[in-house]
Amino acid sequence: MQPLLDVQALDVKFATRKAQIHAVRGVTFAMGREKIGIVGESGSGKTVTGRALLGLVRPPGRVHADKLMFDGADLRQAGENQWRRIRGRRISMVMQDPKFSLNPVMTVGKQIAEAYRIHQRVSTTDARQRALDMLAAVRIRDPLRVYNAYPHAVSGGMGQRIMIAMMLIPDPDLLIADEPTSALDVTVQLQLLAIIDDLVTQRGMGLIFISHDLNLVASFCDRILIMYAGRVVESCQAKELHRASHPYTRGLLDCLPKIDGNRSRLPTLQRDPAWIEG
Repeated sequence: MQPLLDVQALDVKFATRKAQIHAVRGVTFAMGREKIGIVGESGSGKTVTGRALLGLVRPPGRVHADKLMFDGADLRQAGENQWRRIRGRRISMVMQDPKFSLNPVMTVGKQIAEAYRIHQRVSTTDARQRALDMLAAVRIRDPLRVYNAYPHAVSGGMGQRIMIAMMLIPDPDLLIADEPTSALDVTVQLQLLAIIDDLVTQRGMGLIFISHDLNLVASFCDRILIMYAGRVVESCQAKELHRASHPYTRGLLDCLPKIDGNRSRLPTLQRDPAWIEG
């Protein structure tokens, strides 16, 4: 069966005045309509990987891949017109701190409806109703009030829900969620994860969930890719995370605080330069 997304040897480099930064190194994976988590520390290349998959790396960044196929289409050969048809309509991405991606001078509802009308030839009335339905789908209690509100009038958690609604309204095949629950308290995080899980499952979509939280991803995704210094150092089934063998993954797991633990001090992760070279 043909995978939804097939990536082989993805490289992303950024040229600077002093050196060339190798942000992503030979990332390879394939996925169907499943939930994949990409986990690693800040600077490990998670976000750059997600942006590269959506053609959002701009100069001085350079992207190269031996293979980059989405639903049978070679994204390496995609021109700007083809990318416009893919972004949003086929692949959507929720950025970090998504509330701040909203236009502050447009009401929430107009922005969601606009995202729908860009990809579907529908009337203003139909787009408005679709936007209200999406606000209800992300479990906002008073969709009409939020539809008419401006971004500054909504909370952080509600802003995240609004952006999820905006990204899912065109019915994409793949959603890339880049730390959509960051800066939220644990209760709101769990609520948002439940919403994403339900919508992705109901719509039969694929999901790439980018995070630095191993436990969060393990409880939510089907498979996990562990990234270090731009490279995938380990891949495993989420339910088998406790059996991970790479020393970096083991180090991340050991550094997690445990409520029932009796350690007075968390261990320090000892890095090996050989991990960069695989």
